[in-house]
Amino acid sequence: MLREVRVENGVVRGLPAADPRITSFKGIPFAAPPVGENRWRAPQPAHDWDGVLEAYTWAPIAMQARPGVSKEDIYAREWHVDPDVPMSEDCLYLNVWTPAKSPDEKLPVYVWYFGGGLQVGYPSEMEFDGERIARRGVVVVTINYRLNVFGFLCHPEITKEAPHAPANFGHLDQQFATQWVKRNIAAFGGDPDNITIGGQSAGGGSVLSQLTSPQNEGLIQKAIIQSGLFAPVYPNVRGPRRGRSLADAEQDGVKFFEFLGVSSLEEARKLDAEFIMGKALEYRGFWGTVVDNQFCVGNTFELFLQGKRLNVPVMMGHTSSEFFARPMVESKEQLRQMAEEMFGEDAGEFLKLIGFDSGTIEEVRNRASVNGIEYAIRLAGQANADTGLNTPIYYYNFDAEIPGWDNPGTFHSVDLWFFFETLAKCWRPFVGKHYDLARQMCNYWANFIKAGDPNGIDATGEEMPHWAPYTPEEPYCMVFGDQPVFAKKQPSELMQFLVKHYFKRAKK
Repeated sequence: MLREVRVENGVVRGLPAADPRITSFKGIPFAAPPVGENRWRAPQPAHDWDGVLEAYTWAPIAMQARPGVSKEDIYAREWHVDPDVPMSEDCLYLNVWTPAKSPDEKLPVYVWYFGGGLQVGYPSEMEFDGERIARRGVVVVTINYRLNVFGFLCHPEITKEAPHAPANFGHLDQQFATQWVKRNIAAFGGDPDNITIGGQSAGGGSVLSQLTSPQNEGLIQKAIIQSGLFAPVYPNVRGPRRGRSLADAEQDGVKFFEFLGVSSLEEARKLDAEFIMGKALEYRGFWGTVVDNQFCVGNTFELFLQGKRLNVPVMMGHTSSEFFARPMVESKEQLRQMAEEMFGEDAGEFLKLIGFDSGTIEEVRNRASVNGIEYAIRLAGQANADTGLNTPIYYYNFDAEIPGWDNPGTFHSVDLWFFFETLAKCWRPFVGKHYDLARQMCNYWANFIKAGDPNGIDATGEEMPHWAPYTPEEPYCMVFGDQPVFAKKQPSELMQFLVKHYFKRAKK
């Protein structure tokens, strides 16, 4: 087994995982600490070390709101369970699980970006244990990156100092870590020319950012976006801010510096990290992806639809009960006006589809409700054909029954337990059908990571249900319920109408 390897900065030693055929390496530095002069700066090369680095324990999580404090928060019950988890601004480390016995095996590589709205989250969350995927012949890498005000603050002085990298430091950390993987993963038995990046929620949005960055040509070969593709369905329902200008973000940074009580970047870099984090939480700001025309050159979803992305196979999907959007109007007259503004001469068709003349405004609004991620994925599938890329897109819907006293339904992120096949770490009373589903989902993910096609044989020796790519002619998806079922049914009439009119509006 590969218990000790040499990377570009020195020798690193790992430990046997629970399965001793897998070696885990935790807390490998991929960049210099982003502190002092490196705060609000693109990641810098890691320092060399002497002797052997014992990669036995998790590195500190990035600065963020203390996890595990509010027990009313489902995620504090689910996996953010430790309020004493070490936290530090010095956080740019990654973790590796490898099944390789020698460096020349050229195994496929999976690089994982965690979610949390770009404000919170960390790779040491217990659901992100890479061992089960590694058992399927994959080298798994989970990376940390800067968050919130530390990862995404902008300011005119920062831009002046580094116009080539003025923003999006958290995304640059992800990019830098993935570049580190490409340079070093062969030492762990991985193939630097077969890298898949994946993420969920803001991690999935981060994958989208990496796919649409012109800086990443040739870096990755496949991508997985879980619950991370959003499009506003109705004009008064906003998705994540992915097209924010650098100039606007800079002015927010000026205001935040005033709130901190500093007048320059030099002063701000001398402040204690915990002080900045506390003031940021008090400020109640949101820091996220910015169009800096360097790493990010536009609204990432629109860039994806325009075909301005890495032309690689993509798997994407959502849970069945997350992010439903409906018109936020208070009367039928307002709804009629919204329909006329959105759909023009076809407003009548929309109103008919939602049963405008039948029921209360609340009932009609509910009938106009659609899953915003499903909508975005169907737009992406249509655009994939319209632009002529026709790169395979595999679409899934996670619809399993989730047990527990809180009756949570398929809440946002619950699928993480399944494709990482880490159900045994969860407090929920999962039973046999859940473990069978998790095994098959992990199989599909591993197969896609290996070859860009999720299909293959289960551990039972049986072929798993066939999963075909999404096309406008066959807009089907794999439904992960009690068991995987490839659902050959058309989207709802309302969804078909909305998708058609998105492109009709786009052409005007």
